[in-house]
Amino acid sequence: MFYVHIFFHYVAQYMKTRLQYRADLFVEVISDLLFQAVNLIFILVVFGHTNFLSGWNREEIIFIYGFFLVPYAVFTSFFNIWDFNERYIVKGELDRILTRPVHSLFQVILERMELESLFGTITGIAVMAYAGSLLGLELHWYDPLIFLIFVLGGVLVYAGIFIMLACVSFWADARTSIMPMMYNIGNYGRYPVDIYNKIIRFVLTWILPFAFVGVYPSAYFLGKEEWYIYAFLTPFIGIIFFVAAVLLWNEGVKRYRGAGN
Repeated sequence: MFYVHIFFHYVAQYMKTRLQYRADLFVEVISDLLFQAVNLIFILVVFGHTNFLSGWNREEIIFIYGFFLVPYAVFTSFFNIWDFNERYIVKGELDRILTRPVHSLFQVILERMELESLFGTITGIAVMAYAGSLLGLELHWYDPLIFLIFVLGGVLVYAGIFIMLACVSFWADARTSIMPMMYNIGNYGRYPVDIYNKIIRFVLTWILPFAFVGVYPSAYFLGKEEWYIYAFLTPFIGIIFFVAAVLLWNEGVKRYRGAGN
């Protein structure tokens, strides 16, 4: 309950800060929606030249993209740790974090949250509804619960991978460009993995499991029975990667010696 109270306190303070500059907040939301629209247009352009992509039709690809947007939006709202190295290690901000009686990772997550990114979940659900209506998909009473579980699993997959990358800073505090490269690799999870060769498919499934953010959980709702086992592995993969990331973070904090010389 203590951490829940701290969470809502941070959220309240964040909203007060952001609403002081409403125009800036509005521009950020619109720019984020435009970015998502460009990606959707790219898919439509691709399918303007072909009807199928490795057995997947246009509406199915659009549905996968819509699903991908939901966990990705939640991830980008709460796990903006792409600048952890420079801000918290190089500039010494972690020293301030470690003086407080709250877990350091929890504080970093809350300090870097961007709640306006949650609008991406609305876009994702709208895209899924559009594609689902064209495909004639039918929902069962338990599907919303499964959807939430799959989304949470996708969020944990993303969070686990990027927390692990941030932990590299505890052992090598030099500025690196790993984060931007990994963000680009993460985009591969919005497309069916069987369009890639076997090596990339293996990497996206077991090494950097971004496929569990988009295509695998989407396959359940699309009725792709051959992918069901992967779909239901989504929450377990998410938990494994996130727990491993937290354990690695704790070990990294033990090695941290401060920013002073």
